[in-house]
Amino acid sequence: MKVYQELEDFRKLPNAVVTSGTFDGVHIGHQKILARLEKVRQSIGGESVVITFWPHPRKVVSTDSDDLKLLTTIEEKIELLEQVGVNHLIIIPFTKEFSQLSSEQFVREIIVEKIGTKKLVIGYDHRFGRNREGSFEYLVQNATHYGFEVEEISRQDIEHITVSSTRIRKALLEGNIHPANEYLGRNYSLQGKVIKGNQLGRTIGSPTANIQGRDEYKLIPADGVYAVKVQWKDAVYGGMLNIGMRPTVQGAHRTVEVNIFDFNQDIYDEALKVSFLERLRAEQKFSGLEALKEQLRRDEEAARKILD
Repeated sequence: MKVYQELEDFRKLPNAVVTSGTFDGVHIGHQKILARLEKVRQSIGGESVVITFWPHPRKVVSTDSDDLKLLTTIEEKIELLEQVGVNHLIIIPFTKEFSQLSSEQFVREIIVEKIGTKKLVIGYDHRFGRNREGSFEYLVQNATHYGFEVEEISRQDIEHITVSSTRIRKALLEGNIHPANEYLGRNYSLQGKVIKGNQLGRTIGSPTANIQGRDEYKLIPADGVYAVKVQWKDAVYGGMLNIGMRPTVQGAHRTVEVNIFDFNQDIYDEALKVSFLERLRAEQKFSGLEALKEQLRRDEEAARKILD
């Protein structure tokens, strides 16, 4: 997959099949669009192009953007789109100036003149252009004028619930891992570097790796204890992970700490990827270290059963 960080770097294609959107999470709804993109590309012997935006448009145009956390970093999004076989990925820097581009300008200047689109595939209720004024209906009405075909993919539902990035974020923030993973079509994951903590876990028989995330906008699930899989280099291990303030030991700030089962390596400054399987319980304050130690023993037993 060729990745373009600036629109100016892209060269017009003779037979482009195109879609656009934020694609946060690259969830099963997005995957349905991308699968159709690939099928159309093959049928006309063309090349697939995905247009996405960074930062997330809501970070630029919305007044409540400080609360918005994302399912995928830009690096994760690139990796996921490459896995589904996209030929070209254009990452348009989303600025206030760009947000003022009308739907007509977006279609004419980018979709037609810059890319050379032969067919445009868009998701259900996709909007584009200034104030999200552009719609599927607008594209259908003007497709002949612009010289391309347009197709809208129906929404992706699971048990009559429409899958969306917003719904997945809400599930994760409530600690509901199963529906989030089902909507994503994979286990939700975090990636980060192992940093030094207070090493309290070692004293109670549960050593943990303290993970510092790569991106401040990456969504961290609800506080609590989770059964997880941990990838370090090319190996995958089972483990349990705690997110929260560690109230039993008067923690001063929120941490993400993982206890990797059957593992004894010095991994400070190493990169880890943690995938969430199930939330075991909410974070809670215990009467002392012995009570905490006993609960961690039960947590590990529960996590191992899930992993098995």
